[in-house]
Amino acid sequence: MAGNPRRPRVRPAGATPGGAGHSTGHGRLLCVTVTDSPFLRACRREPVPHTPVWFMRQAGRSLPEYRKARQGIAMLDSCTRPELVTEITLQPVRRHNVDAAVYFSDIVVPLKAIGLDLDIKPGVGPVVAEPIRGRADLERLRPLEPDDIGYITEAVRMVTAELGETPLIGFAGAPFTLASYLVEGGPSRNHEHTKALMYGDPGLWADLLDRLADITATFLSVQIEAGASAVQLFDSWVGALAPADYRRAVLPASSKVLASVAHHGVPRIHFGVGTGELLGLLGEAGADVVGVDWRVPLDEAARRVGPGMALQGNLDPAVLFAPPQVVEEEAGRVLDAAADLPGHIFNLGHGVLPDTDPDALTRLVAYVHERTAR
Repeated sequence: MAGNPRRPRVRPAGATPGGAGHSTGHGRLLCVTVTDSPFLRACRREPVPHTPVWFMRQAGRSLPEYRKARQGIAMLDSCTRPELVTEITLQPVRRHNVDAAVYFSDIVVPLKAIGLDLDIKPGVGPVVAEPIRGRADLERLRPLEPDDIGYITEAVRMVTAELGETPLIGFAGAPFTLASYLVEGGPSRNHEHTKALMYGDPGLWADLLDRLADITATFLSVQIEAGASAVQLFDSWVGALAPADYRRAVLPASSKVLASVAHHGVPRIHFGVGTGELLGLLGEAGADVVGVDWRVPLDEAARRVGPGMALQGNLDPAVLFAPPQVVEEEAGRVLDAAADLPGHIFNLGHGVLPDTDPDALTRLVAYVHERTAR
């Protein structure tokens, strides 16, 4: 069995942060070390000491410490408390030895920050009081200003000061997914109102996504400027579209978001669910890394995406409920499919399911690290 890679340096909860982000010698050394982390090296398709691992929704309901920290605190309220966000973001790094932290927040936070009347209902998801259905409704989508989300700047700085050598991934919801929530009024199985607007009033649809692209770009830029080392653009619902509709009605807005943050120089990951037929278009939108769900093997995904981009994924989250030996076998299949690919980040094909045994995640990280140690 290969030796364990060195654990990322994460300060214990409550410890005093060091000089991260300051213009001291220590701060410059820390920056270089983060840049050289296995996760960021994989994003750049450079050689790595082991395949890096992180999980979407790794900071969340699968962890008992998360449920304890969030007890009695509404989801959107928790996203505005920097100390709580810091603790929750660090929890899976401490527990699982993942190669990157992902900022704890929600994709509707920037919409709430500009004054939209919405909430996250347990067991349901985001619910919008007044769905957007006409051009007059666009006036409610004012630009997002950095001061609207000062708590995110504070939290990202706190998190990165604690993370040491481990990079932080910022994230945002992509314009199509945000639009779907706003038009439907909440989660939807068929997206009938969304598609009716997209097909029936393409001018209004384009203006809606363009405004959401600007809001999303600001949301990502704030996280990057505060210290995030990479960002991921989530398009959770875009798999509901045919490729021609994606190219015509969604690609321009997603491309605008990714282009708007390109000057920051951090890797940009683009991920959607059910996007096997859209993988080439997701890469075309301007990502450095394309996330792949579990429905397409990574070697086939690489063919569809084309050369020049790293891939992320793609173990089925439900596999983690199987016996440990089966989890290792299935993870091994993912690693085998990615064996000849420069730049592979191991992840699930979607988020960690709430009832997942945390120990299964810890074992999976160790297995991937040991199996791929170079």
